[in-house]
Amino acid sequence: MTDNQNQPRDYDAVLGGQSPPPVDGVVLGGIEGVKRCLSNPVTQVRLAALSEALKYGDAGLDVLIQALQDKSRLVQRFAYRLLKPRVESQVIQALQTYKPWNLQERLNKYRGYQGMNVPQFANRQVVEFDANVGLVEPVNNAYAIRCEHDDEEEEDLPTKFNRLIQKPNAEKLEALIFGLWGEAYGRDSSSIVEVLVDAKQGLNNLKAVFIGDIAPDECEISWIRQSDISPILKAYPKLEILQVRGGDGLQFSPPIRHNHLKALIVETGGLSRDTVAQICQMNLPALEHLELWFGSEDYGGNCWLEDLNPIIFEEKFPNLTYLGLRNSQFTDEIVSAIVGSPVIDYISVLDLSMGTLSDAGAEKLLNCSAINNLDILNISESFLSQGMIEKFSELDVRVLANNQKKEEYDSYIHSRYCSVSE
Repeated sequence: MTDNQNQPRDYDAVLGGQSPPPVDGVVLGGIEGVKRCLSNPVTQVRLAALSEALKYGDAGLDVLIQALQDKSRLVQRFAYRLLKPRVESQVIQALQTYKPWNLQERLNKYRGYQGMNVPQFANRQVVEFDANVGLVEPVNNAYAIRCEHDDEEEEDLPTKFNRLIQKPNAEKLEALIFGLWGEAYGRDSSSIVEVLVDAKQGLNNLKAVFIGDIAPDECEISWIRQSDISPILKAYPKLEILQVRGGDGLQFSPPIRHNHLKALIVETGGLSRDTVAQICQMNLPALEHLELWFGSEDYGGNCWLEDLNPIIFEEKFPNLTYLGLRNSQFTDEIVSAIVGSPVIDYISVLDLSMGTLSDAGAEKLLNCSAINNLDILNISESFLSQGMIEKFSELDVRVLANNQKKEEYDSYIHSRYCSVSE
């Protein structure tokens, strides 16, 4: 993470102190004792060693820099917090290459549901595909193809896609975005899945796919008709990021194993418990980023807390760095479960934004010491008082708490609401 990424921004509520949480234990034997402890398989022993490392000057800094590559993310983040205030050139260089979490676009005033298409995807700038221009920078850009919703004479999306894959440099493409595929109210995404699967031989470098970058004036999120997306995962074993918008008809037919998928993002105004169950059945050993938008029960969002047990309690995806349980009508209930779960001990980012988090739920977060192990806590677009937000300044965590909502009625389910439904 670069220095400027670690500075407060206009959407940050508070940026906590830089001191890491205390770790019990005494390390004997000077810097050599510290090094010996860092080879210990017990995480707490390695943490205790890191807390001693700064006593030994440059040698201690070298140990901390090496710890940024530790197999435990908890150890990595602990070393990161110790190094972050330092000004030595070797430390600055190390921190510029260290990224505890990779998809900053998911937090930077994400515009994907605010009436416009995404300007960035998979850490790449989005370029609208123009058949007259072709594919100029297929590695550094994410190319988007889409139909105009009010142009009946325009080519459909599969036809446009076939034009794209025939262009020079198509084999170098790394990121693709599919927008409106025609009459979204009447047609599902199966035709997009089909042409993408058929093109697998010519898109060997494809790493990121987004199906459904559709603005509300084209089709409301809960009216976007999706389909079974699993054939894409089977066709592209090197895929790293899969993003889908729309929950109607969305499926991930089991069994699915994918060894390289690092990010799965599902944006909906209503996510069914059946789809969540299918996600929980997926075998994704490399998954680092899981982001689910649950939405409203009025639009098919019948998922509830017990449906998340494999994610929260069973360590279904043990390599998670980012866990986003967003846009939920039951955020307080999620918090009650997550503060006592093992997942809180190894993720770097907990994103509960766009939901129904109240002061009561936020108090449970504050009372959970493991929250201090996070790098980022996103509680934006919740229902928090200013007084409660100020309490989060006590945490050693970057807290995002912008755009708080106001309760409208007296009853729980109607006074607090998720940000995105229809």
